[in-house]
Amino acid sequence: MSIYSEQEAKAILDKVIALSKADECTATLGGSVDGNIRYARNAVSTSGIVSDTQLGVQVAFGKRVGIATTNEFDDAALAKVVARAEELAKLAPENPEFMPAIGKQDYTPTRTFIDKTAAITPEYRARVAADSIEPCRKDKLVAAGFLADSHGFQAIANSNGNFAYQKSTNLDFTCTVRTEDGSGSGWVARNVADVERFDAKNEIKIAIDKAKRSRDAKALEPGKYTVIMEPAATAGLISFMMFGFDARQADEGRSFLSKKGGGNKIGEQIYDPRVTIYADPAETGVEVLPWDGEGIARARLPIITKGKVENLRYSRYWAKKQEKQATAMPGNLIMVGGDKSTMDLVKSTRKGILVTRTWYIRMVDPQTVLLTGLTRDGTFYVENGEVKYPIKNFRFNESPIIMLNNIEEIGKPVRVGDDESPFVMMIPPMKLRDFTFTSLSDAV
Repeated sequence: MSIYSEQEAKAILDKVIALSKADECTATLGGSVDGNIRYARNAVSTSGIVSDTQLGVQVAFGKRVGIATTNEFDDAALAKVVARAEELAKLAPENPEFMPAIGKQDYTPTRTFIDKTAAITPEYRARVAADSIEPCRKDKLVAAGFLADSHGFQAIANSNGNFAYQKSTNLDFTCTVRTEDGSGSGWVARNVADVERFDAKNEIKIAIDKAKRSRDAKALEPGKYTVIMEPAATAGLISFMMFGFDARQADEGRSFLSKKGGGNKIGEQIYDPRVTIYADPAETGVEVLPWDGEGIARARLPIITKGKVENLRYSRYWAKKQEKQATAMPGNLIMVGGDKSTMDLVKSTRKGILVTRTWYIRMVDPQTVLLTGLTRDGTFYVENGEVKYPIKNFRFNESPIIMLNNIEEIGKPVRVGDDESPFVMMIPPMKLRDFTFTSLSDAV
């Protein structure tokens, strides 16, 4: 059994707390049922369902902390995992930055669970694969994709009387379509909590169209170009940038938000005035759990407002040291935009490059958030408001700080999921000037 009701989860967590003889005890219980189907070369290769539940127990004697986990929940197993955590705590050195378990929190439930997503069946997954593969076969194209869906729960409790429980669902789809000769590639991805917002038949048309149109790509000289970036193309860059919005990093001089001579840049104009980014666990379409990994209650958090840095994240330790209010780690990021689509931005472009996605993004310089990565799966030259022809992919070297100061237009935000990001994001397509491409890539 992987999905426990609130009453069942609380009963287990209450037993764990009662068993502990430590100064304090925090326990987390989470379970999920995860389904998937994978296909490649126009044929299903794997499919399955994984079901699991995990209990984590953290105890402390003074500033000595021990953690143990288990996936067994009878009385003997619960006593064993608590004893193991206490044994490890007694062996551990003191943590000079130890923070005691949080007090009782006030959580506002968010809409993270959708019944229809939780009811996805193997037949549904097979239909998604068929809806992706069949049109590709007809067009002599080759599809490779992955659909993963999950429904589960999270519960937390501690010896200070805090408790929370909530269920959630998620669906993640990605598909790459290639021409038979491998010269063209298209890609599409969707991440939703509500399966009703996903239609594989419509989504696959995007990847098919880009695969067909990306054949026989031409080479352009590297340099600075106006770019129209689809939401998936900028999400990874913005996600990297957000890791710098940590007050401790900034105060200690380790961030692009550090001030010369000490302190941070809260209140300073860092970006174009059109840039507004915030986190909100209850934001429609990107709802997340109302608490973070430490159990701190999440609330709406303005991060950048009209180009000014409004808030940094203060961990409980750093907040106490700096005499500030601790803030929860955001679970989502929402960037405010307009109402234009990606193609609307293309229509207003005299000369530029349309980028479908970026990948293999890596940090070059954390002080400036200079990033490097590659375009892929559909990069096109735009002229006089039209997509003219496919071009070879580029390596780029660019900082999202500079990028968000070179905005020409912002489109309508859409939900974007990224395996390498801890955030669910709402990101708009953007037209940006002077984006730096440093070299060509022969990969499609």
